[in-house]
Amino acid sequence: MNLAVIGAGPAGLALALLAAERLPQAQIHLFDTRPLDRDISGDARTLALNLGSVRLLQRLQAWRPEVAQAIKTVHVSQAPPAPIAGEVWIRAAEQGLPQLGAVLPYGALVAPLQQRWLDLAATQPARLFTRFGTAVHAIRSRAVGVDLDSGEGPLVDGFDLAVVAEGGVFAEQDHKSITSDYHQNAWVGSVRLAAPGLQGLAIERFTRNGPLALLPLPDDAQGHRAALVWCLPQAEDDIASLNDAQRLTVIQQQLPAVAGQLTGISPLKCFPLGLNAETRLLQGRALRIGNAAQTLHPVAGQGLNLGLRDAQALVDALREAAETGQNLDATLARVDWQRAPDRWPMIAATDFLARSFAWRLPGLPALRGLALAGLEVASPLKTAIARRMMFGG
Repeated sequence: MNLAVIGAGPAGLALALLAAERLPQAQIHLFDTRPLDRDISGDARTLALNLGSVRLLQRLQAWRPEVAQAIKTVHVSQAPPAPIAGEVWIRAAEQGLPQLGAVLPYGALVAPLQQRWLDLAATQPARLFTRFGTAVHAIRSRAVGVDLDSGEGPLVDGFDLAVVAEGGVFAEQDHKSITSDYHQNAWVGSVRLAAPGLQGLAIERFTRNGPLALLPLPDDAQGHRAALVWCLPQAEDDIASLNDAQRLTVIQQQLPAVAGQLTGISPLKCFPLGLNAETRLLQGRALRIGNAAQTLHPVAGQGLNLGLRDAQALVDALREAAETGQNLDATLARVDWQRAPDRWPMIAATDFLARSFAWRLPGLPALRGLALAGLEVASPLKTAIARRMMFGG
């Protein structure tokens, strides 16, 4: 098999490494527009990984625990005013696990994945090809495969399969089969904490305007800190006009007491939010994974985890096909429909939650509070939800 992987972000690199490990007869070409000499290790964008993703990265020998903060507890609650506040606690210890997931900077995830790929490619130059600084502008179908076009003609001879893992953020994407602009912004950055109480604790707070999340980060030289994801409707978003002290005050008022005292805030970046998803992963011999297949609202923090499961499912199926002699087209079609029970519930859940914050219906806060309170005492249901969030469907 001649396999093209387009995009060397976390999902694309994980796919390329899995394929290199599990498909020893395959030639693998990894494309990315980014030049190979561009240092990405300092990219501070925050990523949240569930336990299944952490275990995958450990297996790929690309996990650096010293730069990640383990999530050991998740607290979900609703901010006042609400007739019933409601809260849910999910603890790793109650699940019999050391952690629920982890938080780390984008660069601290991608740099080890990239280095692991480069190390493998150096030992197998006849089948593992690194094609950074190379843009793929079009994928053209042919009788039994695809050609990649740089805009100036074919890049190399045809491929049996191209996997598109180059997703980007919602505002930069072309519209897919299902698209919806939520007319919401996500403000992301980090905050400073007066005490280390947030170590290992992730907070998801449902406010009147949208979800507000604090994710634990490792301490640095200045002390304790947490990543911030703050979602607001664009029509009511005045965050750009506030100074740091005002932003801290507004955030502090929205958070539960368990968050402790905030003492500082980083510069914030703003990203418009929306849903952009393909109904099918497969188009001919081109298959999409990660953000290239589905870009979700960050309310559940599951987009990257879903993409890594896409990659793992594809390589597992290709390995099985290679061992049994199954037709490649039949294998790809099977991957397409087998991923649906994992993809669509997550797409639907994040879409529902995102839209629900635009509803100002009487009684809705009370219903949300009742749901949270009921989930807290419904141990089997809470465990099932926790397991799905950690490992997928």
